[in-house]
Amino acid sequence: MGNGSKQDSRELISKKIDIVNLSAYQEGSVVSRTLIDKKAGTVTFFAFGEGQGLSEHTAPYDAMVQVLDGEVDIIISGVSYILKAGEMIIMPANEPHALKAIKQFKMLLTMIRAK
Repeated sequence: MGNGSKQDSRELISKKIDIVNLSAYQEGSVVSRTLIDKKAGTVTFFAFGEGQGLSEHTAPYDAMVQVLDGEVDIIISGVSYILKAGEMIIMPANEPHALKAIKQFKMLLTMIRAK
């Protein structure tokens, strides 16, 4: 999974961005690009190839997933949620979660760190 550098994210400041087309899909892989990386939290763009995903894990802060394109199965504490473009879900801090692309999909992940 490749992350953009801080240099990359600075080039986006004060620019109009076509977020859905920020990065192309790469078959069989996950593309990521950090858009904002601050002490308070992060915003990261992801493009997942069909069948790609993230294994179950936890995070110490709340996270919001906004689906931009495609379809994904997000599992939070054992409950499956199917999301499509235009939908979002909030994953609570310290709850196990995982995701798998049903179809290739793109998302924005916003994580807010607790003080």
